[in-house]
Amino acid sequence: MNTVLAAEAGSTTARNLTITLFLIFVAITLAITVWASRQTKTATDFYAGGRSFSGFQNGMAIGGDYMSAASFLGIAGIIALYGYDGFLYSIGFLVAWLVALLLVAELLRNSGRYTMADVLAFRMRQRPVRTAAAVSTITVSIFYLLAQMVGAGALVALLLGIKPGTTFLGMDADTAKVATIVLVGALMIIYVTVGGMKGTTYVQIVKAFLLMTGALVMTLLVLAKYKFNLSSLLGDAADASGKGAAFLEPGLRYGVETPGDALKTFYSKMDLLSLGIALVLGTAGLPHILIRFYTVPTARAARKSVLWAIGIIGAFYLLTLALGFGAAAIVGGQAITAQDKAGNTAAPQLAEALGADFFGGNLGGATLLAIIAAVAFATILAVVAGLTLASSSSLAHDFYANVVKNGQTSERQEVNVARISALVIGAVSIVLSIFAQNLNVAFLVALAFAVAASGNLPAILYSLFWKRFNTSGAVWSIYGGLLAAVLLVFFSPVVSGAPTAMFPDHDWHWFPLSNPGILSIPFGFLCGWLGTVLSKERDDDKYAELEVRSLTGAGAH
Repeated sequence: MNTVLAAEAGSTTARNLTITLFLIFVAITLAITVWASRQTKTATDFYAGGRSFSGFQNGMAIGGDYMSAASFLGIAGIIALYGYDGFLYSIGFLVAWLVALLLVAELLRNSGRYTMADVLAFRMRQRPVRTAAAVSTITVSIFYLLAQMVGAGALVALLLGIKPGTTFLGMDADTAKVATIVLVGALMIIYVTVGGMKGTTYVQIVKAFLLMTGALVMTLLVLAKYKFNLSSLLGDAADASGKGAAFLEPGLRYGVETPGDALKTFYSKMDLLSLGIALVLGTAGLPHILIRFYTVPTARAARKSVLWAIGIIGAFYLLTLALGFGAAAIVGGQAITAQDKAGNTAAPQLAEALGADFFGGNLGGATLLAIIAAVAFATILAVVAGLTLASSSSLAHDFYANVVKNGQTSERQEVNVARISALVIGAVSIVLSIFAQNLNVAFLVALAFAVAASGNLPAILYSLFWKRFNTSGAVWSIYGGLLAAVLLVFFSPVVSGAPTAMFPDHDWHWFPLSNPGILSIPFGFLCGWLGTVLSKERDDDKYAELEVRSLTGAGAH
């Protein structure tokens, strides 16, 4: 009886602490946003933070934008459940930055102004290219937004201790999830409409610092528990996983060998390759990451910010290794899946166990759980603000100013439209997230990466490096890659025909892989090439101007 009462007291303390810490974080970030709004006077301030951030600040903000709930909760969970294979996500997400650094960051900073489409439309006909880029940006951003907001709803129900049959402030679990999604949506609209890029960037810097600190503290506690003996930590993780030595070897989740079924084995290996390609190439096409390169004053600062981002993100993904194996060893695979089948709660569960171990009983566990939960909230808020800013900027700058108004608009009108766009995109995301609560979060993130790599990346690389590339090539590559990725996923086992699918009771799948990247990315490049060679349009002078500008920064805004 006493144990039960103590547990209840612990969960009430955790709940109160979580709410208090969350409210403190929201108050601090709102104060930053209001302060930033006073510095936001021009379109450059709203879209690019006045290009006033240093390489280090922008590197921190990129880290804050990139280390999403999928990174923090998802990767720790997948390592805790699948061991070696889960670490593939960490490697993929990190290696992706080399592609962004070597091929995109500096050239994009020199060539563009506010959005990805500024580069694509530089030597093309404005209207069709900017329309295609706006459609692609909004598609990728909304998939990513759904993942974050659905994750926020699930996390809150867990952390407030709302289980079926229990209530919080008169709300059951489903109502609390909806209330959280609406709250997160409202906050992200305020960050973007009031603070613009300056407010959003400072929120991301604060969040990156909090996330790195939280992950580092938990990693040190895990290592201290095992007296910094990695071998004993991995041994315990393998034993507690229930999978033995296989837990530390490849093939538990990807590239699975199926004896007697060569085709199934082949598909599993192709799926691994497809996932890897999408993860590595997707980052260089993510609109909310690309616009971050415009917030620095020079191309050198853009390069420096990517190097800082690689350092911060690399260190973070190394920490996820300790968090994942630590959760497997200390919490155990069974306890993790009992709480959440996908393993998304492994990091908070590990925090609770470590807190109880090191800081005494339920109160210690509740305190550390509350801190890590508040960090997870901060993560979600910062990422959704970045995504909303990317899509509202594209809608206002690309579609309204350059397609609808044909470039005949004032900066003030454009910024007002961007603010209204943020409101509309936020409202659409809130409504879709409420209906998408049962969808797989990892599926939505993987789809966003695949779409970005299939539609945006071919158009960006061709624009920067191929003299013959023209308007129809750009439009074909964006729409071709976008449609191929979305259609292949729709007809894959991710959506139907598998126990883990979105619609497990239906089966219309014919595409055997879970990730479309291996086909949709080459298809995007093929469409770009085909659209170009079938059109006679060509402007070598404009390409020469873009080349000089991208390599030297001459004429850059």
